[in-house]
Amino acid sequence: MNMKKIIKPVLSILLALLVGAIVIAVVGENPLDIYRSMLVGAFGSKSAVAGTLVKTTTMIFVGLSYGFAYKCGLVNIGIEGQLYMGGLLSALAAIYVELPAPIHIPLCLIAGFAGGAIWGAIAGWLKNRFNASEMITTVMMNYIATYFVAFMVNGPIKEKDGTYPQSERILDSARFPTLVPGTQLTIGILIAIIAVVLYIIYWKKTAGGFEMSVVGSSERVAAYAGIPVKRMIITSMLISGGLGGLAGAAEVLGVQFKIMDGLSSGYGFDGIAVSLLGNNSGIGIMLSSLLFGALRYGGNAIQMFTSLPIAVIYILQALVILFVVVDVFRMERRK
Repeated sequence: MNMKKIIKPVLSILLALLVGAIVIAVVGENPLDIYRSMLVGAFGSKSAVAGTLVKTTTMIFVGLSYGFAYKCGLVNIGIEGQLYMGGLLSALAAIYVELPAPIHIPLCLIAGFAGGAIWGAIAGWLKNRFNASEMITTVMMNYIATYFVAFMVNGPIKEKDGTYPQSERILDSARFPTLVPGTQLTIGILIAIIAVVLYIIYWKKTAGGFEMSVVGSSERVAAYAGIPVKRMIITSMLISGGLGGLAGAAEVLGVQFKIMDGLSSGYGFDGIAVSLLGNNSGIGIMLSSLLFGALRYGGNAIQMFTSLPIAVIYILQALVILFVVVDVFRMERRK
């Protein structure tokens, strides 16, 4: 059983690389040269590894976000919006609150978690109160969140005398400390790893994790066993949204140092593939996050050293998602 869980994602990746190689060859490039450039771009130097781990940090949070809801039988497609709301609240705390760094950074993280959690909990409440599909409500709330952040950075919190839709830069006391001098790698990766550990402990060792798993397997069975299904649903969406909010906080506090229009380049949607490829397990999500982080950062090398556009990276990501989802649906039919 464990071998199957390893073989399936590996096959999905290999199939994606194979079909991607065909696409690359069709447009007139050498697939081996392209893949070599990607590999060197992602892991070929200290700065490349650091850049890949920076991307991996965000991927871990969004992957955990989707996986947490999925294990409770919910499909959270609103991680992008939760990321934006988490980024907004963490930015507000980082810009307008002055505190020593040991207090300021945790406060900004709490604010980021709260922003995403509130956004996720709203979808959970709508499901409980009106039986509204969380897939639909979370997708719609993505638009509300992204446009609300766009409004904020174009008006109320726009930087003074600035021409771009962005806030002032966050205070130095709110910035993540750098782990490797001369790179962008910060303590964000350590916080992400801690989140993975807590995720594993919650689902394997706690009563709440067990109850949510039962709800995810069958709401009827859970209700019959006396498990408060509605409470589990809203708690799951709250924590799932909070993890998405931490992704936004990590971007603001460790990468961009401000909140801007276009904070995310689709990280929230990548979280779906990251989680599914990792079989929704903590270790699996961390490993698949590394893969997608490498694809993201290594893709920069394609633009710099080859004539192939960055769109090839998105094609590879889409192929991985396609093969993973096809396998998921195949398994669902067997049940």
